[in-house]
Amino acid sequence: MVTIRNNDRLMAEIERIAEVAGYLWTKGWAERNGGNISVNLTAFLTEEEKALPALLPAIPLREPVSALSGHIFYVTGTGKRMRYVAKEPLSNGSLIRISPDGKAYEIIAERPIQPTSELPSHLLMHDFLRAKGRDNRVVLHTHPTDLIGMTHCEPFLDSEKITRTLWSMIPECRIIVPKGMGIVPYEIPGTLALAHATIRQLERHDVVFWEKHGILAVGEDIIECFDAIDTLSKSAQIYLYARMAGYEPEGMTDRQLDDLVPAFGL
Repeated sequence: MVTIRNNDRLMAEIERIAEVAGYLWTKGWAERNGGNISVNLTAFLTEEEKALPALLPAIPLREPVSALSGHIFYVTGTGKRMRYVAKEPLSNGSLIRISPDGKAYEIIAERPIQPTSELPSHLLMHDFLRAKGRDNRVVLHTHPTDLIGMTHCEPFLDSEKITRTLWSMIPECRIIVPKGMGIVPYEIPGTLALAHATIRQLERHDVVFWEKHGILAVGEDIIECFDAIDTLSKSAQIYLYARMAGYEPEGMTDRQLDDLVPAFGL
């Protein structure tokens, strides 16, 4: 009997997803069922595993994702808590397979857990990134309190302003998030309008703020996606702590930020 649990490489990658889900919960970024994760695991599966039978009839997608034909994703489940994903990822998420025409998906393992309601948005982003030749296997969305708070402040709804502010709080931020941050004005969560607005920002950025909602990071590795958001959160805390002390933080100068570019090959 074919079972994904015999695939050590695959299970190790799923455990890394669980690890990050635990970080999101302990950071306070995943209230109730807040946030969602999707990871392209196609390269970790054998041909037999890729052909596992569907647990439910195919589910049509609202928009096709032809660049993802036959690809396999781990996706957190709808209504599932990150604190439970951390403990039992295969009981709180599922593996899905995109149909050959990119117009539907099937749940193939391990239980018939319905994916997050944000799945169509995630898949459109994965489709865009793959079509562009970017090997970004991960889409990670979460709700960091400090970063969301900044998007409630009108001056920070400008990509250049929020990027410059957060970069200038700590050198590592400029290094770890070299493309800066995109901003999407408020859209109803889970809508394709939000997905398409995010894709426009992904043309230039790997991290995108959703106004009054949360943040999304894409990348090749789920730990690196978490690290980018974690670093931005640290920068936001430094900024807010300085403000609470009664000062507008000076931040790093343009020269100090520019000096990081050749030093770290940015």
